[in-house]
Amino acid sequence: IGILAAIAIPNLLNAVQRGKQKRSMSDMRSLATAIEAYAVDNNLYPPAACAGGLFTSSGTALTTGSFTRLTPTYIAQAPKQDGWGQFFLYGSDAPGNNYAIRSFGRNKVSGATNCGTTTDFNEDIVYSNGTFIQWPEGAQH
Repeated sequence: IGILAAIAIPNLLNAVQRGKQKRSMSDMRSLATAIEAYAVDNNLYPPAACAGGLFTSSGTALTTGSFTRLTPTYIAQAPKQDGWGQFFLYGSDAPGNNYAIRSFGRNKVSGATNCGTTTDFNEDIVYSNGTFIQWPEGAQH
């Protein structure tokens, strides 16, 4: 029984973290779809709650009152937290032409944007202007 537990528990913990990553990515896509629909109607990306920064910057952490302009026209309930319970960060540039959504990952600490795939649960997940620019892929640790 001990040998089976030694094999199964790490795999289970890895699967739980992988599920949180996938949930975060799915929520980021849903939020981005609503942001893109808003931009089509208004010719600029919406401000969140005093959001600023460049589209590759971390931006401002969302709050429970963020994205009131999206609800209910573009999305019924905008996802505001990642799989680890932290608020997503949202940034848009001054003219409203670019945006980014970021999750800090499991460690809840900002990391560098390396662009491309990551193999660590602690790495940030970044979605910008309709595509992931940093995302998890393959075996994670």
